[in-house]
Amino acid sequence: MCRTVGTPQVELRQAVLARNDDGARELRARLAARGTVAVNLLSSPGSGKTALLEAELGLARERGIPVAALTADLATENDAVRLARSGVPVKQVLTDGLCHLETAMLGRELDGWLPPDTRLLFVENVGNLVCPASYDLGESLRVALASVTEGEDKPLKYPTAFGLANLVLVTKTDLAAAVEFDEALFLANVARVNPGVEVVFTSARTGQGVGGLLDRACAVLDGAQPHRPVMATAPVHGHGHGHGHQAVEAPARSGGGVAAEQR
Repeated sequence: MCRTVGTPQVELRQAVLARNDDGARELRARLAARGTVAVNLLSSPGSGKTALLEAELGLARERGIPVAALTADLATENDAVRLARSGVPVKQVLTDGLCHLETAMLGRELDGWLPPDTRLLFVENVGNLVCPASYDLGESLRVALASVTEGEDKPLKYPTAFGLANLVLVTKTDLAAAVEFDEALFLANVARVNPGVEVVFTSARTGQGVGGLLDRACAVLDGAQPHRPVMATAPVHGHGHGHGHQAVEAPARSGGGVAAEQR
């Protein structure tokens, strides 16, 4: 039997988001006071987000930029193991079924862990383009990623995720020809939900566009204003989730790997 979503559920969600937004403003101020810029990365599972982030972190280390990364998943520490190969501080958060990070959760994980000299904090959100899009994490740069294998209509299917982004990254461009990816159509669809947002094409395999995310994060760190989306806030939808998580800190360096890595 179908259950109708009533006003009380929507009001509850509005209250939850309002509380999260208050916390996000406080966390953003805390990070700013210590000279740290947070970058929130959103994508669907399998987009190649981890592979690209690993390359960006390694490049940051080569350039002597103090960075750290926190990665969230429902289960496994695989992403943290991979990111730790870059040699920068990495922490894994296991959400135990929760499909997104929230500001209070992120703040707790940063307390006592984030190195004091960190200038850029990359937050790899749970692989999901629905729930994470509604939650401000106190970031100064929000990035939506989509791989060429996901289709040109991704921005239209997930308008909140792409509509609130300050930057859009396209991944796995080395497969574009094989999947007949229509770059012009994708750009047109992005423009429909987020006019004027910059789109960067990348491939962690070939190196195309690697460093673009780091460069743009550093620009924000230096005072540049990121693109301001037309969509000011996320729409409110009536749905709920269970809560619960645990954090696992990854070693700063690791020679381990994952058998089937994202491209």
